[in-house]
Amino acid sequence: MNESNKYTVVIGKGNVTLEQIIDVAAGRARVEISDDEDFSRRINGSRDTLFKAMENGVPVYGVTTGYGKSCGKRMAMEVALKNGANLLRFHGCGTGEPLGIEETRAAIFTRILCFSRAYSGVSMELLHQMAAFLNGGITPVVPAEGSVGASGDLTPMSYVAAALAGEREVFYRGARIGAAEAIKQAGLKKYTFGPKEPLAIINGTSTMTGIACMVVSRTRKIIEAAIAATGLTIHALKGNAHHYHPTISKAKPHPGQDLVARTILELLEANIPHGELEADELETLQDPYSVRCCPQIVGVLVDSMDWITRWVEIEANSNNDNPICDPDTGEVLMGGNFYGGHIVFAMDSIKAALASVADMCDRQTQLLVNPNVNRGLPADLVRMEGSDRLYNHGFKAMSIAASALAAEALKASMPASVFSRSTESHNQDKVSMGTIGARDAARVCQLVERTVAVHMLAAAQACDIRGKIEHRPRLNKIHQSIRSIAEPNLQDRPMDSDIEKMVGAIATGGIFI
Repeated sequence: MNESNKYTVVIGKGNVTLEQIIDVAAGRARVEISDDEDFSRRINGSRDTLFKAMENGVPVYGVTTGYGKSCGKRMAMEVALKNGANLLRFHGCGTGEPLGIEETRAAIFTRILCFSRAYSGVSMELLHQMAAFLNGGITPVVPAEGSVGASGDLTPMSYVAAALAGEREVFYRGARIGAAEAIKQAGLKKYTFGPKEPLAIINGTSTMTGIACMVVSRTRKIIEAAIAATGLTIHALKGNAHHYHPTISKAKPHPGQDLVARTILELLEANIPHGELEADELETLQDPYSVRCCPQIVGVLVDSMDWITRWVEIEANSNNDNPICDPDTGEVLMGGNFYGGHIVFAMDSIKAALASVADMCDRQTQLLVNPNVNRGLPADLVRMEGSDRLYNHGFKAMSIAASALAAEALKASMPASVFSRSTESHNQDKVSMGTIGARDAARVCQLVERTVAVHMLAAAQACDIRGKIEHRPRLNKIHQSIRSIAEPNLQDRPMDSDIEKMVGAIATGGIFI
């Protein structure tokens, strides 16, 4: 995005919204550290609290002591001043593919937010260096695997800290290069850490929270797409609009259910009598559950988004550090804010609700392709005529793919939080698994996006065959949007690129509702 089109998020003037975090992660917003005197005074006051404790011989975990189970060890002042670099070295054991660039940027941003609460004992210069990385497009390469989510995201965030100092690798200007080279090209300087700063970067929930922010963003768009695909399916099956009557939601007043039902009704609005668009056979009095119960299925996800968004925003705007240095009282306090319990519960919940939506979309796809239940549509939505119909298979394999994707999403919905392990010599004897839960949720998003993409393509094909969609203006607009992305399947051809193009459209958001 052109720099002139970006807006600025100022750190130090209160909480930021999830939307602002997402915009920074996506490169739509710049980050500025406030020059407000009160803000600077609090940040510096927290750092002064740390130094006074060190000077007075107060044991400060991870600064004048060893780490974890080794906290019984004590360090002289001169050792403590330079000990942090070793923390980054031995945590350089991440494995797996790198986290996505947006997820990593969100993690960096949420760590800045953590420091802005003025409890971490870090310098203003560290905040400026992290903001410079975001604004300059320097993204550390962070292996995805290796965090148990308490004592925070130690291993993944060590890659962020190391990159700030010019070590390890980063993504910069479309390439994967050494951090030192990227810093040089961007006109920055390698950062030299003060006491506690390496620990302050890694000892918190920023990686899992950054991933969670992007999961919430993706989920919002999935909801829109799943509702739109359901609207197309209802039309294609000559389904009943009365299933979404306002009185039904009034009788069971979950806000999400009501929102989904109202949205579907709006999509089904027609300029001819509904009787001309709906089946009237005796057995079509009620549509199958995957269609009829869409408000009750998707509504669960919609309603859960309220508290999940709130929890993610609170975590992102929190100080999830240890120890904390209170500039108001001069106390250095050691606790457990690095524990990712809220994030893992939110992510375990969202992935279960997402997987249920994938299951719904897969079931609707199976209805569309099955001539025994699709109310007169051809088997597998084949559009060829005559003898050629025998040798074409339409959406046969696509329906299998939808089932595979939905099944994998359901399989991945097992909660991560129940797999706590005792680690680090039983010091970390109860851990959150928050980062694993967030990564699982991101994977479920990917699977659900693809399931919904197949569903939309099948529903659009079914509407092509059924006809009369022009009598439903809003639904017709969605259908036309799909057709601008993917052509109808008129004879057998590969459709993998159609799926990926639809996934891209879902990820863009705003074109289906």
